[in-house]
Amino acid sequence: MWVARVRIRHDCVIGNRCRKFSVTTLGMPFSVYVEDGVTYAPQVQTIYGDKRRVEAFIEDLKAEKRISGLEHEGNVIFCIERRADRIPSSHYHQKLFYVRPVFVDKEGYEHWEVASWSRDIIMDFVRSVTRDFRESKVLKLKKTKITDIYFSHLMPRLTERQKAALLLAQERGWYSWPRKTDLSELSRAMGVSVPTFREHLKRAEEKVMPELVRSVEEKEPQM
Repeated sequence: MWVARVRIRHDCVIGNRCRKFSVTTLGMPFSVYVEDGVTYAPQVQTIYGDKRRVEAFIEDLKAEKRISGLEHEGNVIFCIERRADRIPSSHYHQKLFYVRPVFVDKEGYEHWEVASWSRDIIMDFVRSVTRDFRESKVLKLKKTKITDIYFSHLMPRLTERQKAALLLAQERGWYSWPRKTDLSELSRAMGVSVPTFREHLKRAEEKVMPELVRSVEEKEPQM
């Protein structure tokens, strides 16, 4: 398994506002598509920071002309970004997969980590993003065991119930845009009450997110 971690900063509706409001985000792009020369990038973002800054971030994003279909619940937003130019997710190859969600820091840098069984595919991704984005840097590029990849390493720390809730939520589309399920359906599928399922999922996310942020912030410049 080959893994690459790349740091990128560009004219991004999310990254620009992370800098402006001094917050961070964890996000997952979905199926990027192009129509009539315009790139559409559906995505879900979770914003972290001071509550007032998070609220200001969301209100400012609502006024962004490149954003459509914006919905939010608390600090979680769902939106579609429209671009006339290419964005990092435009370079995503179907034989790559995300090792972790994309982390955007307070300076507006996006931290991407992707993996593939093919070194050539990883190298194509690295070359293309570093060519197209001037503010980019390869932080890690190496061959590793699958058990060393973030999610494989983290999941054993969850209880069986927490792991089941997190995997069920992912499988049924809780983290998709638009959401394909709700807590009532997920709790029924797991055979527990809504409050119980919500608690399992909350505890799982509380364990996953801090570990994710710490690992993304590590500087591992390797080639």
